[in-house]
Order: sequence, then structure tokens, then C-alpha cells
Amino acid sequence: MLPRYDPNDNEAGMKLLEDLTTNAHQVQQQVLEKILTQNVHTEYLSSFLNGHSNKKLFKEKVPVVNYEDIKPYIERIANGEPSEIISAQPITELLTSSGTSGGQPKMMPSTAEDLDRKTFFYNILMPVMNKYVDGLDQGKAMHLLFIKPEIITPSGLMARPVLTSYYKSNNFRNRPFNRFNVYTSPDEAILCPDNKQSMYCQLLCGLVQRDEVLRVGAVFASAFLRAIKCLEDYWRELCSNIRTGHVSDWITNPSCRNAVSLILSKPNSDLADLIEQECGSKSWEGIIKRVWPRTKYIEVIVTGSMAQYIPTLEFYSGGLPLVSTMYASSECYLGINFKPLSKPSDVSYTLLPNMAYFEFLHVEKNHEQVSEEIQCNTTISDKNCTQKEYKKEIMELVDLVDVKLGHYYELVITTFTGLYRYRVGDILMVTGFHNNAPQFRFVHRRNVVLSIDTDKTNEDDLFNAVTQAKRLLKPLGFLLTEYTSYVDTSSIPGHYVLFWELKMKGNNDLPELDHAIMEQCCSIVEDSLDYVYRRCRKKDNSIGPLEIRVVKHGTFDALMDFCVSQGSSVNQYKTPRCIKSEEAINILDARVVGRFFSKNVPFWESFRM
Repeated sequence: MLPRYDPNDNEAGMKLLEDLTTNAHQVQQQVLEKILTQNVHTEYLSSFLNGHSNKKLFKEKVPVVNYEDIKPYIERIANGEPSEIISAQPITELLTSSGTSGGQPKMMPSTAEDLDRKTFFYNILMPVMNKYVDGLDQGKAMHLLFIKPEIITPSGLMARPVLTSYYKSNNFRNRPFNRFNVYTSPDEAILCPDNKQSMYCQLLCGLVQRDEVLRVGAVFASAFLRAIKCLEDYWRELCSNIRTGHVSDWITNPSCRNAVSLILSKPNSDLADLIEQECGSKSWEGIIKRVWPRTKYIEVIVTGSMAQYIPTLEFYSGGLPLVSTMYASSECYLGINFKPLSKPSDVSYTLLPNMAYFEFLHVEKNHEQVSEEIQCNTTISDKNCTQKEYKKEIMELVDLVDVKLGHYYELVITTFTGLYRYRVGDILMVTGFHNNAPQFRFVHRRNVVLSIDTDKTNEDDLFNAVTQAKRLLKPLGFLLTEYTSYVDTSSIPGHYVLFWELKMKGNNDLPELDHAIMEQCCSIVEDSLDYVYRRCRKKDNSIGPLEIRVVKHGTFDALMDFCVSQGSSVNQYKTPRCIKSEEAINILDARVVGRFFSKNVPFWESFRM
């Protein structure tokens, strides 16, 4: 399933991709056959297939599942039971997903072979880039890569985010020389557990090697913009380091400090003066191209929730293309972008048929309307409203090569690592085909309403957090009559904004607001959100303090009037719990009478079993 080829041979790489996509159906059948043959005697599959590896029986008997269905099996492995519960191959670690279950991150099984699959995936990206961009082997990539917290489960297995797993693996650290993947950041800076030190040092290395940088980026757009914010905050100190040839004293991680010192090596006043001139200018428009003049493109994921950062990236980029090369998840690496220089709004991913076995839950009717109803026009009065509406749309399960152009689907995967007919939760639209392999546009995550970085807050999460916070107001005679939310990315890092309409019991008068109490409400909301949000706030510093904006009486009536004027039905109108329309946000902002921010960093600790 993992064909071998020389990663430096672009022609061989492209031929391999052409073979995989041309023979997509045959490859998919081989993948399913191998998965079933290897794992048919696991406890999980045996309960449905009774020892038979027949593919038809698999489709008839093995159910489509959510995380809650498989969570008990994974927890048993985390607590010390053998991998054979779900996988014939030894489970070597658990990958923590950015999605959550009961406030804790989901854990996905992984094997040693899975690291080889990821390495294959990363290597196969470069032949596509080299087809569109010349000379990438003549310089380096300033890719800003970071690790996140990890724990040891009772079984001794590590549980950590998928990228942390890969960067700490021998596959990454002992990677063979590939002239297309030479980074400005030393591994010691990437693996530094202090994200602030890591960010500073990787920027410093990128500045010192500016003349060699041909491409810049990070995995997510949000992380790259945090790097730009770091440059804005520290450019004077960075220039001082370059001028003196000495790394700042607050960089205390020994491995990181030593590796960066080797790259800094000697004072360079000319380079420091040049960077000071650019960073000290009045406007930072086009700063990427000015500081790293040989850069050909910015490589960041700008699809899904990351699309909100496109305008800011375009401001800083100086006209450089924004390139989204890959589509991946904690469960499985999935697909690549065969047209990497396309506009962000036109990005589509082709699923590689040898990565997993893919099936699709067909979502009927115009899904853009469905998703809008799900995300913005439901109330929490019926807690299961979203799931009920969604289930009505599911009509059929189809194979990879049988999806239809223009139709919407939810992705279902069967992996080599122990997931069988698992609903990933991603909604995709078919935009075309590369040979016989379909291409998909990522639409959104099912049920997610707020996301800034790797956080994914759904409507239930938001409702429960607001419910906890408004209890503080009840003894004071205040009532929360309506609320909605949006993600404010006008500053870096972005932050959640809640609009609250309040009144006193018995009348519509706006109560006099106590700053301390409202700030405490902000903190309670944050403390009530899930593990990933709290980690992003406290540990990663990738989300700013939550804000509550109190609006005057009648504001949500004005919002309803606007929505009705845009085509919503008066009879079916429900207050949107997440606002994406700029006009709607302006209506709310124009009626704000008080703004309050969380003063405390939310409680966070590594999750426990």
C-alpha cells in the first residue's frame, strides 16, 4: 500500500500519483481487503463478521459509528488491554484530536506503520509543488512547526496531537536528505516545549537565513499569523540578536539555545539594519515579501475555519500565493491539492486511495442551506435539534469512486489503525475528478460554530457555557434574554465574542453593569468550554481572552428584522447562535453599551483517563 520511490525524483512522484488516481477503485478494494484480512480476528470486527473477511459482509454488518461508539475500546487500550481489541498491529500511541468528547480530546489509535504512511504523504506533496513552482531546490523553507502537550496513559502509551507525534518520531528527526525539504528551523527549536521560545527562535533562524528562504508558512493560517504578531512584538530584540550574534538570555531551553547559536554564529550589522528598516516602516503591508524577498508562496491551510484569516494574510503577503497543500486529520491523512496555486476559495483536495478506505454519507438537497440552518438557525430548546435535522438528510452510503459532482457528503473512513466505518465529521462537496479520483472542497465540520485555532466549539458547548455564566446574574435580578456569538480575528490572536441582551426582572430596563461581575461571567464561560479551547488559551496562547458585549434592549429584534429582510422566514426564524454576516455583526456592534473581557486564564491541565 506504500509504494517506494525516490522523494527527490519529481517525475517518479507524479507518475505514482497518476497511477493511484487512475486506479482509484482497484486501490480502494485492495486497501479494504488488506484491512479486513489483517484485522478480522480483532474483538471489534469479530463481533460483526464472525471471522469472515468478506467485503460485502463488511458493508452489510459493520455499522457506521461515531466516537462515542468506539470510545470504550480505545479507553480499554489506554488502560492497558491489548491492541488486538481493535487492531492486529500493535497500537504504539494515541493521537489526541482537536474534537472533544465530554470535554476531553478524542483519542485515535496509531501504529508504527502509520508513521511511514504519513512520511509517504509528506514526500508526495513536493512533486506537485515542483510542477507549478520552479527552483524550490535552490533554497530553504521557513516552516514554523510546533509541538503541544502530551501525557502518558495508564498503559504507558503516549497520547499527543498528531503533529507532535510526527515531529517527535524518528521518521521526522532521522529523515533522509531531501533537497526540497530543507528547513531554516533546527529540530531543537521545533521540539522546544516552550512555544514562546520556539516561536522566537524559529523566527530568528528564518531572519538570519532570509536570503535562502524560498517559501514560508506553518500548518495552519492562525499559527503563521501568530508568528507575524511575534515579529511585530520582538523585531527590535531579534535585530539586536542578529547585530550582536548573541541569543537573548530569556531563551533558556539548552538544546534550542545551542542549535540557534550555531546558526546565528556571528554578528551581522548589515542584516540587522536591513530588517530594522523594513519592520520600522509605517505600514506592514507586504512585510513577508519585504523581509524575505525570494519567497515564492506562503504555505498554510486556509480552508474551513482558517478561511477567516485570508484577508489578514493577503495584507501581509505582498501578493504571494496562499497555498493549501494537504487535507489531513488526527484519524488519517487524507488528500492533496493538485492545483496548489488556485485561489483559496477554489481549493479542492483529491483523496489518495491508498491512505484508507473511504465511504461517504450522502447529504440530500442544497447543503449550503442545510449547513446554514444547522449552524445559525437552531435553538437549544431541543438539545438534539441539530442531530435530528442532520439525520434526516442522510440518504445513502457510497464508495469513493461513486460520489457525484456537486453533491455533499460526510466523510466515513476505515483505517489501517483500527477505525472501522468511522464518521470523521467533515462535510465535503465534490468539485471534480483527477483521473478517477474525486476532488472535494472542504465545507465545514459538522455542528462546529466557533473555531480560531485547533478549537472546535459546537452549539451545545456554547449553550452549556453560557448557562453556567448566567447563573451569576440570576441572584442580582438580571435576565439574559438572548445571545449570539462570533469569532473576532481583527487582532492576533483572535478571540470569541458573545453578544448578550440583558434586562431586569419585571421590566425591560437595562441593569447597571458591574465590571467585576461581567468579567467573572467571561471567565466562567471560558472555564466551561472544553479542554482544547482551554489549552489554546492557557498553554498555546493561540486564543485571546473571551469578550462579552452587552447590547441594549431590542437589539435582537433588529437582528431578526435584518435576517427576515435577507430571506429568512418569520415563522421559522430562530436566533442564530453564531453570526458570520458582517452586516449582522455591524447591527449588533452599533447597539453595544458595555464590553467586558475575561481577566483570568481558564483552568487547564493535561487530560486524565
